[in-house]
Amino acid sequence: MSETKETGSKSTEQSGRSTLKLKRTVDAGHVRQNVSGGRSKSVVVEKKKKRTLNKPDASPAGKAEKAASKSSTSKKAAPGGLSNQEQAARMKALEEAKGRREEEERIEQENSDRREREAAEARKELDAQKKAAEEEAANQQEETKARPKETKKSVVKPKTKEVIQTIDPSDLEAATAKAEATGAKRVMKPRDLAEQNALAESKKKQAKVERSRRGENRVKGRLTITNALNETQRERSLASLKRKREREKSKAAPQTPREKIVREVTIPETVTIQELANRMTERGVDVIKYLMQQGQMHQINDLIDADTAELIVEEFGHTSRRVSEADVEEGLFDQEPEHDEHLEPRAPVVTIMGHVDHGKTSLLDALRQANVVAGEAGGITQHIGAYQVESTDHHKITFIDTPGHEAFTAMRARGAKVTDLVVLVVAADDGVMPQTIEAIHHAKAAEVPIIVAINKMDKPDANPQRVRTDLLQHEVIVESMSGETLEVEVSALKREGLDKLLDAIHIQAEILELKANPDRPADGIVVEAQLERGRGPVGTMLVQRGTIKIGQIIVAGRAWGKVRALINDHGENVVEAGPSVPVEVLGFNSAPEAGDQFAIVENESRAREITEYRIKKRRDIRAAGAGSVRTLEQMMSQLNEADVKEIPVVIKGDVQGSVEAIVAALEKLGTDEVIARVIHSGVGGITESDISLANASDAIIFGFNVRANIQARDAAQASGIEIRYYSVIYDLVDEVKAAMSGLLDPTIKEHFIGNAEILDVFHISKVGKVAGCRVTEGKMERGAGVRLIRDNVVIHEGKLSTLKRFKDEVPEVPTGQECGMAFENYQDLKAGDTIEAFRIEKIERTL
Repeated sequence: MSETKETGSKSTEQSGRSTLKLKRTVDAGHVRQNVSGGRSKSVVVEKKKKRTLNKPDASPAGKAEKAASKSSTSKKAAPGGLSNQEQAARMKALEEAKGRREEEERIEQENSDRREREAAEARKELDAQKKAAEEEAANQQEETKARPKETKKSVVKPKTKEVIQTIDPSDLEAATAKAEATGAKRVMKPRDLAEQNALAESKKKQAKVERSRRGENRVKGRLTITNALNETQRERSLASLKRKREREKSKAAPQTPREKIVREVTIPETVTIQELANRMTERGVDVIKYLMQQGQMHQINDLIDADTAELIVEEFGHTSRRVSEADVEEGLFDQEPEHDEHLEPRAPVVTIMGHVDHGKTSLLDALRQANVVAGEAGGITQHIGAYQVESTDHHKITFIDTPGHEAFTAMRARGAKVTDLVVLVVAADDGVMPQTIEAIHHAKAAEVPIIVAINKMDKPDANPQRVRTDLLQHEVIVESMSGETLEVEVSALKREGLDKLLDAIHIQAEILELKANPDRPADGIVVEAQLERGRGPVGTMLVQRGTIKIGQIIVAGRAWGKVRALINDHGENVVEAGPSVPVEVLGFNSAPEAGDQFAIVENESRAREITEYRIKKRRDIRAAGAGSVRTLEQMMSQLNEADVKEIPVVIKGDVQGSVEAIVAALEKLGTDEVIARVIHSGVGGITESDISLANASDAIIFGFNVRANIQARDAAQASGIEIRYYSVIYDLVDEVKAAMSGLLDPTIKEHFIGNAEILDVFHISKVGKVAGCRVTEGKMERGAGVRLIRDNVVIHEGKLSTLKRFKDEVPEVPTGQECGMAFENYQDLKAGDTIEAFRIEKIERTL
């Protein structure tokens, strides 16, 4: 083994290479590093050495050094640190590089020879062109003596007629010969050529800037720095060129009118003109122009109804499709007939109607064994009431009591619509009165049978025969006079004839065969509605079909809510109410309107959807009715109405029916000169918002059976707003009528007093002109109105400032006597003029 090692070392020394060995190339050490907080730690630091290769040294000093190093160690590397294979590889690489360099020199020499040959051929071609040019110049010299030949690149100066040509220096000899042949005086030198090239370069740059400004130097593809700095000309994109060709083609093509597109336009119940124009894709101006041609003045945001919109759509050549937003109400009131097996008998609904103070409520009290009359203001019924009475044979009857005052026409009409039969109460001592006739008309319009109750038979002057005879004038023929109408003589005070009246009602109900299905969601009519403190909105409902229960969702007109409580006519809470049962319903979000239909729905979302549609519909109809009055005749009438005087009022009542009656009565009071304008009407007490509204409109607040709270009273006192309270409707109407009468202009009536003739005119200092007159007719009074008449023409009208007889002021001068008179602020008096005296009387007018 040792021999092998020695043999290997000798061979290595002979080859001049150093042997491979493990040598540490990294120096490691420890360094103390201070850190924060006064602490320190030891860190290991390593330093990596770089390996270097020594080049062989051929000098004698280097050889001596190498020999000394060989003697010191047996593992010394070869000269230069390279092995024989490495040196051989280097030599081979040098030889290959030398060969490539020689090949490149050979190729360069061949290219140079080729270029020389091409230059020689170009010179030959140039000499041939020169020779041909000389021959052509010699042939055309005689023809061009009169005018020098103009070449494409020549510029002729008008004075010297010499041609200046731009020639490349390489073609200077050929250009000189050609210029001599063509008569050019000089050839542009290289210095002139440099100036010309600089000018051409500047023009190129200017043209490039101009193309860039027009967008012609468009870069294809993505814009990068390389593309931006590239000197190549920018080109337009293919899409831009395509658009340009299409524009040119459209301009060149003849303009043909576009075919009108017929659209199907959906028309709701009300729509604005702008929205209708957008749906037709027409201009709103064209729609307004068409309406103006039809005599209607509109603005772009005005609402129009569906009929007008349909005419406009057809006029513009489109097709219309009417739609209704009332689809949300589909299925709310199911009008399909019920199956007979589901129907059950129900109590009849009877409405008590008649003239005021004929004893309707007293008759109902006698039937109910109650005393409603004692709680009524003025002894008259001003609310509509619903009650249920059970007769001795355990048959139930639902009564609806309506007011008899003339202002409550709407209540009577409402009662006639929901009833099965009408009991017409006529006082035996008073006979048929206006509201009795009106009740007959309502009953006939509702096509319900009538039972005549001749009341107050206990009075000594009762005359039932007179009642029967008066009814004949209105086509009401009672049974005693061979007619079909039942009649009963009763006395509510003595409680006489009540059983006969109930029997007559039962007989009529049996003939009608009244039935209803109680096992279905309830629907019916809102008889009355009010806003009560502590209970909120309350509606008196009359159930016509089905059964209403606590907890159900109810919709009545624009109000909805969850039924929180049901109260019958005796003030008792009940769980449910079936057909023909009147109940008070609590839980509405707002007071419903009397006369609205109510129905039970399945959930709150359906109730909200229905009420929101009804509120929007009412708002749109009001806006269309108020804002679309645009015909010329209506505009003229509006201008005339601008001079009408008005009394603004705010009305608050206890129930909806009373408020309706008051509003209707006030509207009837209006004339062409004065009206009562109801700014706001509602149910409930007077609040601060009512005071604010009245203050903004200078209105008077009328409270009918309601009062203002303390905050509203304080606000009214601070603002000076007058609040008036009433419990009887005709007191309110009479007071408003008197106030409206005070706004009427009085009637002017003129009374003739007398005439006087001016005999002479005197001028008195500090007084002016005084006319000496003789009274020819009637008399002259001091302070009366006078007219000065000259040649039968009135030239002045005024008053007398003085009336004297002799030197004394007198109140009047009779016929035939002379007097002196002077006018106030007028001096143009002449002899022969006539003075006419008159008196103005103002007569107050009433409605």
